Amino acid sequence: MDKHEPIARAAEYGRRSMAQQRYVVFDVETTGLSPVYGDRVIEIGAIAVEKKQIAGEFHSLVNVGKRIPFPAHQIHGITNDMLTGQPLPEEAFPRFHAFVGDGILVAHNARFDVGFLRHEFGRLGLGLSNRYLCTLEMSRRRFPRLRNHKLETVYRHLFREPVGAIQQHRALGDARMVARVWLEMMKR
Repeated sequence: MDKHEPIARAAEYGRRSMAQQRYVVFDVETTGLSPVYGDRVIEIGAIAVEKKQIAGEFHSLVNVGKRIPFPAHQIHGITNDMLTGQPLPEEAFPRFHAFVGDGILVAHNARFDVGFLRHEFGRLGLGLSNRYLCTLEMSRRRFPRLRNHKLETVYRHLFREPVGAIQQHRALGDARMVARVWLEMMKR
């Protein structure tokens, strides 16, 4: 048996399982850094990937009835006025839960995003036991010499182009960027 055969078999299995699985690449924008301190998800953006192709998108602002602190607003630009008339958590999160289904979640700094998602789903009695992948951790392992592993830095490293027209620090724009980064890293 060739010493590289198990590695080749593992790589082939990874390609097959990726082609047969549904992935949901997502990002959330929040009112702060921790649901433990009452911070909430106010925007969700997601890209469904099936057979290595974009299969759908999900986007929703969420009116959680909480004022957005100025430091959070400075990051994502979402205002209190923008949330007026938007879906309440009881509407937005069940729709997103259905969109996710049993897909594998993918996010940049997944522990943060998945933690908020579990909190929001838990408030409504919805479970979240989906496996997840973290492109931040993947980039740290694959590109240890990058000056940092922010999403924009990893994107520029992989594509040698400016972030450009992508609306950064908004959920759907960041989810689109994470999807491109993740799909490119899976090729390498």
